[in-house]
Amino acid sequence: MADQVKARLLDEVRKYHRDQEQDTDFVPGITPVLSSGAVLDEDDRTALVGAALDLRIAAGTHTRKFESAFARTLRMRKAHLVNSGSSANLLALSALTSPQLGDRRLGPGDEVITVAASFPTTVNPILQNGLVPVFVDVELGTYNVTVERIAAAIGPRTRAIMIAHTLGNPFPVAEVAALAEEHDLFLIEDNCDAVGSTYQGRLTGTFGDLSTVSFYPAHHLTMGEGGCVLTGNLPLARIVESMRDWGRDCWCEPGEDDRCMKRFRYQLGTLPAGYDHKYIFSQVGYNLKATDLQAALGLSQLKKLPDFTEARKRNWRRMRERLDGVPGLLLPAATPQSDPSWFGFPMTVLPDAGYTRAALVDFLEARKIGTRRLFAGNLSRHPAYQDRRYRVVGSLANSDVITEHTFWTGVYPGLSIEMIDYVADSIREFVAKS
Repeated sequence: MADQVKARLLDEVRKYHRDQEQDTDFVPGITPVLSSGAVLDEDDRTALVGAALDLRIAAGTHTRKFESAFARTLRMRKAHLVNSGSSANLLALSALTSPQLGDRRLGPGDEVITVAASFPTTVNPILQNGLVPVFVDVELGTYNVTVERIAAAIGPRTRAIMIAHTLGNPFPVAEVAALAEEHDLFLIEDNCDAVGSTYQGRLTGTFGDLSTVSFYPAHHLTMGEGGCVLTGNLPLARIVESMRDWGRDCWCEPGEDDRCMKRFRYQLGTLPAGYDHKYIFSQVGYNLKATDLQAALGLSQLKKLPDFTEARKRNWRRMRERLDGVPGLLLPAATPQSDPSWFGFPMTVLPDAGYTRAALVDFLEARKIGTRRLFAGNLSRHPAYQDRRYRVVGSLANSDVITEHTFWTGVYPGLSIEMIDYVADSIREFVAKS
């Protein structure tokens, strides 16, 4: 009886969704052209409501199903769902400080190579763990670091590399992974903007010791909030799981007891023998778990990933073709040997353009075209980092150019070709009049 009632309710949810859908035509200058956003359909709404009807208010069945399905999708052994991509970055980097890693454990004062032109939560976990960021510059056009820049930054205290694939465009991750292995460094791929991108035919997020993903509405898949840490290294996966779940040593699922069949027969640390394993803590951890409602939405979204990826590539190609030859504008380029699932379409206004980034952005925004900066630009110039310890190797000149002259517009699947053409035509009109 309950199943029948639920089925009827979910049928009504589908009808409600269709009633809410508005098939409005795109009106240039009136209809907003967003830089990013979630693309949600009736299956997504139904999945979310179905989980709510089951009162799945904590991590549970949907979470385990999503972790398994997402790990298979990215061809990794383990995926651990968390409450945000930023938490995923914190968890991935924190895992490398675990005493269980022995001599390879990262400790206070150890260095982690990253880029200055970054989102802050790629860098913040380095500082939050008492480590030292080593900033290097990126290339204009690809907006990614080179292997040579990373190699030049390796010093006696360098222990890890943590870098994002910028706006979905892969950095040369195979070569960076080889460099990391040569110098016995950990590699964390921040894959938050690049799910579905490939390098040398292999998915990004599969080269490093750990990788991270975000499910914020702007990203390739959404749960509203949410993130994930992935790895092919089972000991690292166990550390990640423990740190996510308060640091506990027990691996039972919430609500489960005594899976190991010896819950009251452990002796760890200096605790008395037989101390309840559910309350033994082997890591200094957090509670970074997500909920089953989020996972249910994620499972529905995951089915759409191939279509979302193709839409992003299609929109990026259209923008690139329509803006080819526009004077004064450096257009983006895919990193050689890569096939990006683009997060956005970055552009840099050149010094001799005869117009400024600010004027172009104002023109676009007045036309309801959303724009964004390339995240923080040169992160080291922000107030939050003025009194922090970090090291810079080489010039950060390109990061400064990005700070002053770079912006991006959207290519996400919610944008039609008509919208993309409107953005490109608006840029051409502005440049022609400048």
